Amino acid sequence: MNEIIFIVEESTEGGYEAKALGYPIFTEAEDMKTLKEAVKDAVLCHFDKEDAPKIIRLHLVKDELPLNNYSCFK
Repeated sequence: MNEIIFIVEESTEGGYEAKALGYPIFTEAEDMKTLKEAVKDAVLCHFDKEDAPKIIRLHLVKDELPLNNYSCFK
């Protein structure tokens, strides 16, 4: 496998949550530095060493613009 992608969101309790796309891998941490280490650990726990992805991508998602506030959607 070449790469794995994680969607990263801010947790409602504080910190961050990361979810892998296409794999049942989830982890969380208080800050981004700790989250990166937690993601690496989670990936290595999920895959055998020879099957582990070479690249881990983190995509930070933020919900900042609710569409229902725009006049064209009313």
